[in-house]
Amino acid sequence: MKKIAVCSGSFDPVTNGHLDIITRSSEIFEHVIVAVLHNSKKKALFTVEERVELLKEATNHLEHVEIDTFNGLLIDYMKKRNAHVIVRGLRAVSDFEYEMQIASMNKKLAQEVDTVFMMTKNDYSYLSSSIVKEVAKHDGQIDDLVPEHVALALKERFKGNT
Repeated sequence: MKKIAVCSGSFDPVTNGHLDIITRSSEIFEHVIVAVLHNSKKKALFTVEERVELLKEATNHLEHVEIDTFNGLLIDYMKKRNAHVIVRGLRAVSDFEYEMQIASMNKKLAQEVDTVFMMTKNDYSYLSSSIVKEVAKHDGQIDDLVPEHVALALKERFKGNT
């Protein structure tokens, strides 16, 4: 059986921390699907379509990595895609409790799906999309936090807002 892993999230925007997890996942699993969640309750900076394009450009050098979107429960998406592994990145111990609750619920909903937790590199342990957006909004230095094309997209989005 082909081991398909799914890295899901909002990726608003994709950061170097996300890319660290995606890249390392692609070295472990035969196929990695980066699934962008349609979350109507969250006010996103970039549309789902824009996030998909930013992710495609950021991962185009990685073989066996696919970018997709989904609505609803991740477990339903996993079943639809015949995937059996969820990869979740952890930045710090504070992430673990929340992620453990989600993993436990996912296991209850689908016994055949496992969650793998992967620690981000120390360089990215403080990094989140929210922090990146806040720094970019105030014209701060983000070039080492996100890929170049994402930094340009953020600068363009916040142009005139400072």
